[in-house]
Amino acid sequence: MSDLQKYQMLIGGEWVDASNGETFESMNPYTGENWASFPRGSAEDADRAVAAARKAFTTGDWPKMTATQRGHLLRKLGDLIAERAQDLAVTEVRDNGKLLAEMGMQLQYVPQWYYYFGGLADKIEGAVTPIDKPDHFHFTRHEPLGVVCAITPWNSPLLLAGWKLAPALAAGNTVVLKPSEFTSASSVEFARLFEEAGFPPGVVNVVTGYGHEIGAALTEHPGVDKITFTGGPETGRRVYQTGASQFKRVSLELGGKSPNIVFDDCDMDNAVKGAISGIFAATGQTCIAGSRLLVQESIHDEFVEKLVDMAKTAKMGDPMLMDTQVGPVTTIPQYEKILSYMDVAKGEGAEVRMGGGKADAGKYFVQPTVFTGVNNQMRIAQEEVFGPILSVIPFKDEEEALHIGNDVVYGLAAGVWTQSMRRAFTMSQQLRAGSVWVNTYRAVSYMAPFGGYKQSGLGRESGQESIKEFMQTKSVWMSYATETPNPFIMR
Repeated sequence: MSDLQKYQMLIGGEWVDASNGETFESMNPYTGENWASFPRGSAEDADRAVAAARKAFTTGDWPKMTATQRGHLLRKLGDLIAERAQDLAVTEVRDNGKLLAEMGMQLQYVPQWYYYFGGLADKIEGAVTPIDKPDHFHFTRHEPLGVVCAITPWNSPLLLAGWKLAPALAAGNTVVLKPSEFTSASSVEFARLFEEAGFPPGVVNVVTGYGHEIGAALTEHPGVDKITFTGGPETGRRVYQTGASQFKRVSLELGGKSPNIVFDDCDMDNAVKGAISGIFAATGQTCIAGSRLLVQESIHDEFVEKLVDMAKTAKMGDPMLMDTQVGPVTTIPQYEKILSYMDVAKGEGAEVRMGGGKADAGKYFVQPTVFTGVNNQMRIAQEEVFGPILSVIPFKDEEEALHIGNDVVYGLAAGVWTQSMRRAFTMSQQLRAGSVWVNTYRAVSYMAPFGGYKQSGLGRESGQESIKEFMQTKSVWMSYATETPNPFIMR
């Protein structure tokens, strides 16, 4: 189609097509129509991008910059994102179908990652060790790893890119960013800001294409020192195996099947809102979705009734409208997967209390769905759906809530709703999850580390400790002895 918006890749500071000239198209999930085309990158393009990143890491202006200068560039980048936030948000909505209300707020918040890590860049300090060897001085220094391959998903492209790029660049690395083939537009638009901010060519490269083609070529490339990936557990497993075969550093943020636990002493109105936010916001297309709602038996029926009554008021439709609350599913495969899991739940004997099928609000809409009569061994309670499907599971007491909450292979997040301080501390301590929210849900910050337990991933993003994921520690020894002793004996 001649009216498709055509994008290129950024490699070594130049805008280029795929080496083979091939392209692919991106669909607007609300209209179901293709609206943009992108280069279909290959292994040759991966090689070009890694070579450009390696050159920028070892030569030119980037390795000569002080950490303070790198921080200045990151803060400038944050300013540019803030100026273009609305335009970038509109691009994301056109590409992934999420709400403009949500993407707009995300893009207004994204600059904070670049401000935070820009400020942190020159505060990563080594240490002088009071070493036990006489006539020796010892200190440590933290150095960048090299070339980072950052692979981002389709649900929040620029927010999750910021979680990776900001600390990677603050640490002094160079980056090859590969966005999802379903949502590449905002990442390419974002890439235009790096030159404007003053980053040297090749420090950040953005390539587009399919995961099994250019994505696999990047993770397998011997010139990549670190892989940071957000996505599904199956792909994450392959990425981890590939990284391990070459002893690369790997961090993974994978799936979740998070328990949102409601006790009978909760503020019920707030807990209902928290349960709805946990699963129906973002059309359930979020790794931290509170897809298992555990409700204490004594309030189960009343709580479910209030939940369904409020959820039924959610407005579905055009994600560009600010009063829309539930948008379309981003991709066709995901749309089909969600519908198939509705059938799975029904086949397992779960009761449909709300929804349970397609919605007529647009092209790829599904109904926000609530299943009751769920036990934790059902597939609907164990497998990540990544859609607006809520499984309600009753429990008797704290012990059973903890058992059910932890009885899953994932451990990304959990929620607890209670007025008891003792219970809040006990549950937050014993839930096997990387983030635990008490009387709130889906809160994230550039200041707070984020990551998973168990099969929800490796490593942490955001917060001070995350920058160490992109650095290595060097141990430096200096002797000031006047005479070297026996050279055949370890000192």
